[in-house]
Amino acid sequence: MTPTIAAPATATATTPASAPPRARRSHDDAPDTTADFERLATASDGPEREALVEELVAAWLPMAHRLAHRYRNRGENLEDLQQVAAMGLVKAVDRYDPRRGGAFEPYAIPTIVGELKRYFRDCSWDLHVPRRVQELRNKVRTTVQEMATTEGADRSPTVARIAEAAGMSEEDVLTGVEALGSYRSLSLDAEMTGADDGYSLADTLGRPEGRYETVIAREAVKPCLHRLPEREQHILYLRFFRDMTQARIADELGISQMHVSRLISRSCQDIREQVESGPRPQPVPAAA
Repeated sequence: MTPTIAAPATATATTPASAPPRARRSHDDAPDTTADFERLATASDGPEREALVEELVAAWLPMAHRLAHRYRNRGENLEDLQQVAAMGLVKAVDRYDPRRGGAFEPYAIPTIVGELKRYFRDCSWDLHVPRRVQELRNKVRTTVQEMATTEGADRSPTVARIAEAAGMSEEDVLTGVEALGSYRSLSLDAEMTGADDGYSLADTLGRPEGRYETVIAREAVKPCLHRLPEREQHILYLRFFRDMTQARIADELGISQMHVSRLISRSCQDIREQVESGPRPQPVPAAA
């Protein structure tokens, strides 16, 4: 059976078709600024116009904050939303022309709401998601909420049921469901589900292995060591692998400690120069 989709907020099931339209609600934050807008329409660019714009923005700012308050439960800071709504209000004040007819409030509200929606679409996602995927996510979320209301909150709708109710393909529903988890990213410090010992997501990530650089350095010097004379190889082995002092090496080889020191320094310098210079190009054999 096709699920019943909840009616839009602008209509109710109990309202007769012949009922007269409701009177538009008048808010206390809608001041009478008709004369100020008429002055603004004829004012030229300069300090006088800027002062008029500031006065009008200040007068209508409570309305902009009221509109921002509607979106307070969507995970964004209310102060940030109020700033976005104020930006939309400034645009509305700057573009409104009373000579075209119509009051300012019905002109400003779509501009402010549009600015808020753009903010949620473009700036509030932790991950960059294409606009089409955002729309699929919103449609899936709305459909699931409506189905929970009409079919009961204890039932989890399947992808096929959501697709049928929303008039979407199952592939688009899956894309929207996946995007539901993209609005907010998970902190690396968040505790893993079912973990009782504070095991966090960061604990599951790999870390750089410090010994990798040692392995790389050892492989880089290995061919250089093999090119040293046999005595220098033996001295370096005793010094760096057997951890023998220069004095002990000198006694074992029957040479002076100063000579051992010079041989170690010269050998290390030769190896360093070879590693830093890199592989040398091999000569191309002459053509026969």
